[in-house]
Amino acid sequence: MAEDQDWRGNVGGMNWERAERFLGGNALARVACLDDEGNPYVVPLWYTWDGEGFFLVVRERARVAQYMKKNPKVSLVVDEAAVDDERGEYILPKVFCQGRAEIIEEPNVGGKWVSIAEGMSVRYLGPDGPTYLVPTLTQPRWLIKV
Repeated sequence: MAEDQDWRGNVGGMNWERAERFLGGNALARVACLDDEGNPYVVPLWYTWDGEGFFLVVRERARVAQYMKKNPKVSLVVDEAAVDDERGEYILPKVFCQGRAEIIEEPNVGGKWVSIAEGMSVRYLGPDGPTYLVPTLTQPRWLIKV
């Protein structure tokens, strides 16, 4: 194997400042929990990082929310494979989390989840994001924090 491993790019750990910047981007969170039979269940979700935890806004009938309510142990990863255009090297920023899902709000219309979802819609879909969200505001959603 070659001594020079520049080909690996930046695949090591991130400092806190870089992690905070990364979590403010638009990568999806992959949330893992256990289904009713004890099997792993993983779903990609939008999230908001508040500096202490991840907020998830989930539609009422989403199985992931029901599973987390029954068994709050979860794992979460936010990752993104890319090439750094400035340096031309491969980067793989990633943040892992294991914790407990805290149900902040059961499914409801007009709760705290609305302002969080509005921010997510802009972050993930751009300035017109609310045009996607607004027609669905009558659909109840969970607010969960990991």
